[in-house]
Amino acid sequence: MKRLIAVATLVLGISGIPAYAVDENNVAAGLTAAGAPLGLHGVDPVAFITIGNRVEGNARYTAVYDGVAYYFENEENKAKFEDNAARYVPQNGGFCTFGVSVGKKFDGDPQYADLVDGKLYVFLNEEIFRAYQKNPGNTISSAKKQWKKIKHSSATSL
Repeated sequence: MKRLIAVATLVLGISGIPAYAVDENNVAAGLTAAGAPLGLHGVDPVAFITIGNRVEGNARYTAVYDGVAYYFENEENKAKFEDNAARYVPQNGGFCTFGVSVGKKFDGDPQYADLVDGKLYVFLNEEIFRAYQKNPGNTISSAKKQWKKIKHSSATSL
């Protein structure tokens, strides 16, 4: 097994395809034209945080951060992101915050999201989002603690 991992790492390195950490970010399957998988379902994270609403990004305006490609509505939003990406990326690697709070990695759908103290938290679905709304502070606090434990674990191992 160790030899297989070493060979895979070598092949990825030689081929020019970046090797991504296992499940540290919630991304779509496949790669974008930027050579990285798509995050936040293609929603513009800058628009989401600055106007508090989901705006579909455009592949024409793509920036890559931490091995994840993000789409933006326009060049201005892309530039803001590139100046301070950590401010705009979704918390918990873009995984469902409620799921992370209980030690799981579920898809984070920006259709079900909350902005708290300028940070973006996404959730699996409407039912989970409603559960979160009953005690958002506790969920976010628990997710912060759990994320430190599960960040480098594959979703299937949790």
